[in-house]
Amino acid sequence: MRNLKVKVKSAKGRTTSSTRWLQRQLNDPFVKEARLQGFRSRSAFKLVEIDNKFNLLKKGYRVLDLGCAPGGWCQVAAKKVGVKPSENLVTGLDLKPCEAIVGVTFFETDFLDEGQFLKFEKSLEKKFDVILSDMAPNATGHKKTDNLQIMALVEAATDFAVKFLKQDGSFVAKVLDAGAGPEIQKLVNKKFEKVINFKPKASRSDSSERYLVAIGFKEGE
Repeated sequence: MRNLKVKVKSAKGRTTSSTRWLQRQLNDPFVKEARLQGFRSRSAFKLVEIDNKFNLLKKGYRVLDLGCAPGGWCQVAAKKVGVKPSENLVTGLDLKPCEAIVGVTFFETDFLDEGQFLKFEKSLEKKFDVILSDMAPNATGHKKTDNLQIMALVEAATDFAVKFLKQDGSFVAKVLDAGAGPEIQKLVNKKFEKVINFKPKASRSDSSERYLVAIGFKEGE
């Protein structure tokens, strides 16, 4: 059977941009594959690619996923690190609530709200082997503003990773074309053995996103 492209007709009340978005979703092979495999989002395949290339997620590892909603990355991580269903090795944190996933503990917390985040920090009993951040602000359409906003998120995630990663741990964070910013890049280069900028095939070709992958955390450096 041929894989025919779905065309979406414009409808009353639907804007041209929303029609284009719907058509792209219906014809996106990663969206279709996510449904087939039971993933909550197509972004799950980005983490699958990252892990296949860098081998970050290992059995028994403790993982934190920042900005986890709707939970696609948590699904991937839980399958990779899970030893037994009763042991929640993955922690997911987001502003939005997430439906339960076996092997995952969710926290509905604003990462940038100091009061909420301090409460989350105090609840942590152990450090993590891997910290993931797929956080991104709502796009404004203004490239410079979007870059500045995501760099602020990367900075906050990096500061947290430096505090809560185990020795030899790994850190992954979404960045845009502008990267993590010179100060954060300098810090990451100092604190990790290996730092790579990687764009998964699952990232849309017209997207400026890529991922900072930092491996081999040097605790106490």
